Amino acid sequence: MSRPGPAPTEEPPHRYSARLAAEIETAWQDRWEAEGTFETPNPSGLLGNPAGIAGREKLYVLDMFPYPSGATLHVGHPLGYIATDVYGRFQRMAGRNVLHAFGYDAFGLPAEQFAVQSGRHPRETTEANIDRMRQQLRRLGLAHDGRRSFATTDETFYRWTQWMFLQFFGAFYDEEAGRARPIRHLVEEFESGRRLPADGRDWTQRSELERRRLVDAHRLAYLAEVAVNWCPGLGTVLADEEVTAEGRSERGNFPVFRRRLRQWMLRITAYADRLLADLEELDWPESIKTMQRNWIGRSEGALVRFAIKGQAQGLQVFTTRPDTLFGVTFLVVAPEHPLVDSLTAGTWPATDLSPSWTGGAPSPGEALARSASGVFTGCYGENPVTRQAVPVFVADYVLMDYGSGAIMGVPAHDERDFEFARRLGLPMHVVVSPPPTWPADPHEWTSAWTGPGRCINSSSGDINLDGMAVEEAAQAVTAWLSRSGGGESAVAYRLRDWLFARQRYWGEPFPIVYDEWDLPVALPEELLPVVLPALVDFASAGEPEDETSRPEPPLERAGDWADVVLDLGGGPKRYRRETNTMPQWAGSCWYELRYLDPTNRERFCDEEIERYWMGPRSGDDVGGVDLYVGGVEHAVLHLLYARFWHKALYDLGHISSREPFRRLFNQGYVQAWAYTDARGVTVPADEVVEDGDGFRWHDQPVTRHYGKMGKSLKNSVSPDELCARYGADTLRLYEMAMGPLDTSRPWDTRAVSGPFRFLQRLWRNLVDEDTGTVRVSGQPPDEGTKRLLHRTIAAVRADYEDLRFNTAVAKLIELNNHLSRTPAPSGASREVAEPLVLMLAPLAPHVAEELWRRLGHDRSLAYEPFPTADATLLVSDRVTCVVQVAGKVRERIEVPSAIGDDELVSLALGSERVRGALAGRAVARTVVRAPGLVNVVPA
Repeated sequence: MSRPGPAPTEEPPHRYSARLAAEIETAWQDRWEAEGTFETPNPSGLLGNPAGIAGREKLYVLDMFPYPSGATLHVGHPLGYIATDVYGRFQRMAGRNVLHAFGYDAFGLPAEQFAVQSGRHPRETTEANIDRMRQQLRRLGLAHDGRRSFATTDETFYRWTQWMFLQFFGAFYDEEAGRARPIRHLVEEFESGRRLPADGRDWTQRSELERRRLVDAHRLAYLAEVAVNWCPGLGTVLADEEVTAEGRSERGNFPVFRRRLRQWMLRITAYADRLLADLEELDWPESIKTMQRNWIGRSEGALVRFAIKGQAQGLQVFTTRPDTLFGVTFLVVAPEHPLVDSLTAGTWPATDLSPSWTGGAPSPGEALARSASGVFTGCYGENPVTRQAVPVFVADYVLMDYGSGAIMGVPAHDERDFEFARRLGLPMHVVVSPPPTWPADPHEWTSAWTGPGRCINSSSGDINLDGMAVEEAAQAVTAWLSRSGGGESAVAYRLRDWLFARQRYWGEPFPIVYDEWDLPVALPEELLPVVLPALVDFASAGEPEDETSRPEPPLERAGDWADVVLDLGGGPKRYRRETNTMPQWAGSCWYELRYLDPTNRERFCDEEIERYWMGPRSGDDVGGVDLYVGGVEHAVLHLLYARFWHKALYDLGHISSREPFRRLFNQGYVQAWAYTDARGVTVPADEVVEDGDGFRWHDQPVTRHYGKMGKSLKNSVSPDELCARYGADTLRLYEMAMGPLDTSRPWDTRAVSGPFRFLQRLWRNLVDEDTGTVRVSGQPPDEGTKRLLHRTIAAVRADYEDLRFNTAVAKLIELNNHLSRTPAPSGASREVAEPLVLMLAPLAPHVAEELWRRLGHDRSLAYEPFPTADATLLVSDRVTCVVQVAGKVRERIEVPSAIGDDELVSLALGSERVRGALAGRAVARTVVRAPGLVNVVPA
């Protein structure tokens, strides 16, 4: 008969457990909401704020605008959100007036694609996703001002997006002034004759229709017939930034084809130099600045004019290597160059150009990756320095979107030109000296020589570049071109104007209608917002691989909405609405401004409020959000667009800040194990089991590898499960303790128990687990504990300031462990307990609030002053002394910092390790540098 085992031990009723954590967290989240703890007042409300924050220095903290997808959050999503919350909570305690708001970037393709598949309206699914995401984020205890939350799909928000578009439509960029100005000023200058149109025709000589077209061509938001990236799989055109190097859509990986269409454009290229210059004023990671510089792609060079025999109009070529002008043996124009028809007289077959060419230029990624191929036009150009005839080709390795859409072929010194010349048997002229080991005949080379050297074979008439270094030669030939009328110095950009239209339903409608001349007419402000009509069919026509299909916006099917009678002056007339919608980026270009004043019906943001939160701190400061946290993947798309949008609003006098985001911080990714089967197909990570031979999924062997957590790798971990198992404070602590915020870190669910045990120990140090009473005393701490406390205060404060949350967690654990090792009979000293709770509060706010309450405080600690270290206690009274024997380190001993030489020598010689190293030998002498060094020299 077996004996009964011991009775199970009951958990103490007041132990910090998942159950107690959930109770504490729910209670405090409800209280914060009821009391409006994190409702940040604007300037006009500072004096009446119950938190007493009048006169505090402001701080605007922001997360990158999230998209509320159908999938719930995984633990990688809130990494940055928790970090900004920790930082904001600390700064409130440090005495600043902190604004931290959160909203939803809710227009876009994913919701519409789901609507097509499910038949549910995208607003229905989007709002359901927002509600779910809001619940998950509330569970984490994020200190957002909930009154300021909105979604870009709210009519009260996109009414102002439409208003801003009208500001851009009603403006032009004045190159002389270096800023945007109202379009009416341009009209006044044309009318008065102070400004002449580029074609030289006087304003008075033009018809009303010609005047309108002239003005429309100068607008900051304008219509143009341009080559676009048409993606039938998504049913819309895409900006260059949304197309991969492989010529496919960034979203969905569908093939992309080039088409010429009339589209809305925003003149971002006018701001290229300002976008570059102001990067220097931003506190951003250098890697992000470099990515933006490369995308803008400013290149200095020369614009060279090649006369075309038999043609009235010559060909302009931009080159960054004018020093190689003597080496030009052919010219190449892009397939969509406006001179192609006149050069070829329309006789050459497009099929000869390349098998993949379909009448439009390739996408930038395709063109750079594609091997050179081309066709001779039958025309010849004249080299301006040699007067030699060079053939003109059309080739698909030339981009219309860069420079002038034409290049001069210098095959000896450019890799793509070299390949092109070899394929077509064209001559090569060496004009920059290659290494002496290279063959004299460039046709025997395996590649072009693109390195440094001196100019050779570069002399003709009154210009001689021979012997010059390439930099000197470039300046000399550019000056010669300018004198001779053959060209001039020029700057080109990789950046193209922003393609600002999508053939989709779920986006901001344009506040534009078209008249009987098919010209755009701006709607008056009183007709804003233009609200999306109700539709049931959101699909765009076309198969993903059908390159012959053309865009058909779903809004074209909204007959009563698309064709409308309006009185815009002069009586009722029939107009046709713009049926494209704005791209998803529109709302995220300015949302940081709406958080400041989200209920304002008269302006998108009050001028005084914008100046308070985002205005420049000094005359040279660019202004903007004080801390902006998000992923590096938005370096170009979102950040570049937002900077342009902000600068345009600044030029037009609507805001005081020149930049939207003063300081940028990129958080790393959360990575997790992912698994692929023998086919290379990803399988659900939570269904994989480990056995002695490796890993298996449904009895199939699978391969394990690390990857970014997310849907694509099927390795997501839900924060809801972890909050239920440990509590939100534990999850927050773990995410911040995993590593430096700006590096990617591996996820290990088993390791979450570590922060949970830390909170349990801290709770146990301050609360009796049996009675629930606080275990603190009024006795002062011992000297060692006091010094450790103040060193921790100083270090944790510095860590919070610099976003080093992982090291702050480590220091708090160290202090708490010290209290556990040195328990006092009557409990921890209040002098230590209260600062410890306050230091913990930004990281684990719920448990900190509860401990603060139990310590006898009625008010939330959200605005309690963060502890300040006593500087006199930061200087240690003990140091480590290194003891050497015959120059080799044998011992380290802790000694008082004020110890004398004789006492230090005595302690050193008393060490067993030192005596062992002497091995009975006498001491000849000692070298002492108290208190840090003793060197014992044996006889």
